[in-house]
Amino acid sequence: MRAASRRGPWKRGLLLAVLALLLGLLMLLHAKIPNRIGNLGSLVETFLPWLGLFIPVLSAGALWRRSASAAVALLLPVMVWLNLFGGLLGDKSRPGGDLTVVSHNIDTGHPDPAAVARDVAASGADVLALVELTAQTLGTFEKGLAKAYPYHTVRGTVGLWSRLPLSDTRPIDIMMDSGPLMAYNRALRTTVATDQGPLAVYVAHLGSVRVNPRMGFWTAQRNRGAQALAKAIAAEQNERVVLLGDLNGTMDDRAFAGLTSQLRSAQDVAGDGFGFSWPAKFPMVRIDQILVRGVEPANSWVLPATGSDHLPVAAEISW
Repeated sequence: MRAASRRGPWKRGLLLAVLALLLGLLMLLHAKIPNRIGNLGSLVETFLPWLGLFIPVLSAGALWRRSASAAVALLLPVMVWLNLFGGLLGDKSRPGGDLTVVSHNIDTGHPDPAAVARDVAASGADVLALVELTAQTLGTFEKGLAKAYPYHTVRGTVGLWSRLPLSDTRPIDIMMDSGPLMAYNRALRTTVATDQGPLAVYVAHLGSVRVNPRMGFWTAQRNRGAQALAKAIAAEQNERVVLLGDLNGTMDDRAFAGLTSQLRSAQDVAGDGFGFSWPAKFPMVRIDQILVRGVEPANSWVLPATGSDHLPVAAEISW
C-alpha cells in the first residue's frame, strides 16, 4: 500500500512543470504581450534575456523533487532562450575593420569631464559620439579632444568628434519636449568623408523611460523619438549609415521595429556576449547602441568604465 501511494517521477513536481511551460511560453510569445496596460510588452522585452535566470532555478527544483515531468517541461524555455540569444554567446568578431566608432553617454553630472575626455580619446576611435553634453562641459571636451580630433560638430546636447572631415551637418527633430536635458536638439546627422566614400552618421539621445505605479513603463517620449529617427533614416540617400547614441532601450523592444527593420546591431553581428552598457556599476541592459546599414561590422565591444553611469560602446566597421 505504501508503494502504491508513492507518486512516481512523472507525477512529482507538476507545479514546477507548469511554471517551466509558462516561462517558455512567455519568452516564445513575448511579442504578443499587449502594451495597452503600462507598456507591459516593452518592459518584458527590455529584460527578456534575464528571464533565462529562472531556468537554473527551476532545474534545481526539478532535481530536488526528482521530477521527470518538470525536467521535460524545462526543454521548452531552454530551447526558446537558446533560439533567441544563443547566437550572442560566441565571439563573432573578425579582423579587418576599416573604421572604429565609439559612442558614450558621458553623464551630465560627471564630476570630472576632463578625465572622461582623456579616456574616450585613448579609445583610438576614428569617430566619437558623445551625448549629455552641457554648456558647462562642452568647452572641456572641445579642449580635451582637439588634438586627437580636428573635426567636430555639436547640436544641443549631442556631438560628434572625428579624425576625418565632416560636412552636411544638420539637427534631427526627434520630437522631444522641453525641460532639463530635454532640449529639442538631441540628435544630429552628418557626413564623414572616408577613404571608401561618404558615410552618413547619426547621433541621437532618445527620451528617458520611467517605471512607476501609476503609468507603468512610461516610454512616450522615447517612442516618439524612435519613430522620428526611423523616418529620418528611411529618407537617407546615402547607402552607408551608422547610428550612434543612447537610445534608452534594447533592440528587443518592439518600439524600435522601425529602426531594426533598416539597421543591424553591430553587437549582434560582430560582438561577444550581450554587450550590456547600463548601469555601469552592474550592467543589465544594452541601451547604448551602434547600428549600421551598408557597412559590415567586424568587431563590437564595451569599453571600460569612465565614471559615467553608462559604459562606452565601440565597433569596427568595414566596407
